[in-house]
Amino acid sequence: MNSKELFEKSLKLVPGGVHSPVRSFKGLHTTPRFINRGDGAYIWDEDGKNYIDFCMSFGPLIHGHQDKDIKAEIISALDNGWTFGACEKYSLELAEYIIGRIPFIEQIRFVNSGTEAVMTAVRLARGITGKAKIVKFNGCYHGHLDAMLIKAGSGLAGEAEASSKGVTDIQAKDTLICELGNLDEVKEVFKQFGNEIACIFIEPLPANNGLLIQEQAFLQGLRDLCTQYNALLVFDEVISGFRIGFGGMSEKTGITPDLVTYGKIIGGGMPVGAVAGPRKHMEFLAPVGPVYQAGTLSGNPVAMRAGLVNLQKLTKEAYATLEENTKNIVALLQDWMDKNGFADYQIIQYGSLFYPINTKDKLTNITQLPSNMGERFKALFEVLLNKGIYLAPNGYEVGFVSLAHDKSVQEELKKRLWN
Repeated sequence: MNSKELFEKSLKLVPGGVHSPVRSFKGLHTTPRFINRGDGAYIWDEDGKNYIDFCMSFGPLIHGHQDKDIKAEIISALDNGWTFGACEKYSLELAEYIIGRIPFIEQIRFVNSGTEAVMTAVRLARGITGKAKIVKFNGCYHGHLDAMLIKAGSGLAGEAEASSKGVTDIQAKDTLICELGNLDEVKEVFKQFGNEIACIFIEPLPANNGLLIQEQAFLQGLRDLCTQYNALLVFDEVISGFRIGFGGMSEKTGITPDLVTYGKIIGGGMPVGAVAGPRKHMEFLAPVGPVYQAGTLSGNPVAMRAGLVNLQKLTKEAYATLEENTKNIVALLQDWMDKNGFADYQIIQYGSLFYPINTKDKLTNITQLPSNMGERFKALFEVLLNKGIYLAPNGYEVGFVSLAHDKSVQEELKKRLWN
């Protein structure tokens, strides 16, 4: 069966035909591609066509598809069994590797996804502080838990309402929404609710609604407010963690959060998330503390071993190569867009993340995204897909470059662009 036939079948069996909404190609010109396999920087669909992949499973595959070392470790792990629901040494090896390289992390709890890590961090922050409200930002995405599916209300700064059916008004009232980059607004919210705020939750490199690079002074201001009001600063590094440097945005900015959440790269392509921080905070988690959290498959040996090999390969040299790969690819794409009907586009880059957007303006806030970005992205996506170049199928999503996007792939990209 080809992709079109498979999608028609899927629509009968699965809500919307997909297991995660962005995969549906909603608003685009075509049906989703059903992927048969991946290798290095390439994927092949069920129709037999191959693509240079800049989605990379939305970020985890920093070494590309089927990295030989990670694959060998997964196969080796399977020979011993793939889940025990019991204590095992492999999670300790991964924990020790991370703790030994990120100064503010003293303990870590592994879970199974970024959303689960965020859910745990929210509950943990509330348990530590004894407060209920959390501050989040318009344009940051933290998974699909109720407390985070909240949007700005129409009234005063901080007021919020649910962005999804099924989220209660009570949940919405405990989440306060501010605009990215507007420190004065955050200060005002703290003046009004400071004694009730458990934490500020932020992507320090917002990369789920465009790539919205924040000013150092803004992030430092959040750190200062949390210290002043005895709230916790939580960095959601599900995307940026281990991608823009081993220590993520804390390393880049010199700002130390109280808690950090991870996902994607930490598992080497296997389903892993984590929440981490200093011992004094982490030991609020059960069984030593009063904040409950559990998971049947958490810390399973296959994911732990894959994650460790994945991180061990992320040397300083690897990050330098990754940066070079990304700059070369961005230059190729920008040159082609400038000369082929997409001259209104710029490509924003940070590390191995890139984001094509049809404006030349500086973007730090989701409200600055152009109103016609959907139609413009639809046109860009269609042209590139037909050329065998696969972007994430949504105009808000960033592109991901891997170490597999090497010189040979860059040459192939150039050929496909200009063919």
